[in-house]
Amino acid sequence: MMFGQVLTAMVTPFNEQMEVDYDKAQKLADYLVSNGNDGIVVAGTTGESPTLSHKEKLKLFQVVKDAVGDKAIVIAGTGSNSTKDSIELTKEAAKIGVNGVMLVAPYYNKPSQEGLYQHFKAVAEAASLPVLLYNIPGRTGINIAPETLARLARLEQIKAVKEASGDLEQVSRIKMLCGDSLAVYSGDDSLTLPILSVGGCGIISVAGHIAGKEIKNMVELYFSGHTAEAAIAHRDLYNVFKAMFVTANPVPVKYALQLKGLDVGSVRLPLVEADEEQKKVIKDALEKANLL
Repeated sequence: MMFGQVLTAMVTPFNEQMEVDYDKAQKLADYLVSNGNDGIVVAGTTGESPTLSHKEKLKLFQVVKDAVGDKAIVIAGTGSNSTKDSIELTKEAAKIGVNGVMLVAPYYNKPSQEGLYQHFKAVAEAASLPVLLYNIPGRTGINIAPETLARLARLEQIKAVKEASGDLEQVSRIKMLCGDSLAVYSGDDSLTLPILSVGGCGIISVAGHIAGKEIKNMVELYFSGHTAEAAIAHRDLYNVFKAMFVTANPVPVKYALQLKGLDVGSVRLPLVEADEEQKKVIKDALEKANLL
């Protein structure tokens, strides 16, 4: 499998001045690879990409790739709602030596399906790297239709989609239309197992920061035919999965990492830290899952 089965969309550590802490980013990347993850997505939504500068993203791609070397896949989040900017960042990421790029659906612009196709086609054709598309209509305001994904899957560079629509019927239709030409990753931890059951290949996770080994075990159980055991593993982690979205991602997972003794700092505005009620939900979920 090109990108592996379990990847984590890595948070971006900040120091007390709310500047990117590149040393902590390297340590966190190494920790993730040592704890069940086949790869890391850098500067995705969980990495607070909307508040990262072009320069910060490029340096993050470099330091994370330096930290993990050939031990894990590194996918750079280079997509935006500007086709031109996405092309430029993708080309620069390729020079760094990342293993692939992730392109989110253009947000705010609300392009048509033809606009989505032409956007992704332009970036993919400018890329010399495998491309992972990212469909998250709850954040972007636009859904990449299965028929559009089927067109895109015919392009050489486009290999996979991170599907975070929350719609299992859509995932089923994507697999019906695309078959093996497009790998489908769950973009929601709590839907990983259901998505595997209709043809998905893995997860690009948030909870992988704190339960990477456990998620990897669940996925391996499923693919080895132990589906009942995989379902038990899913249920054991379910409250953790939901707790990671008790407020806007990555606010909960940054607090969870703090509870685990991994200091990655706070979140940049306009996000704010979890309140006391939210912190209790997160802590209780981790304790019940024996993750603390």
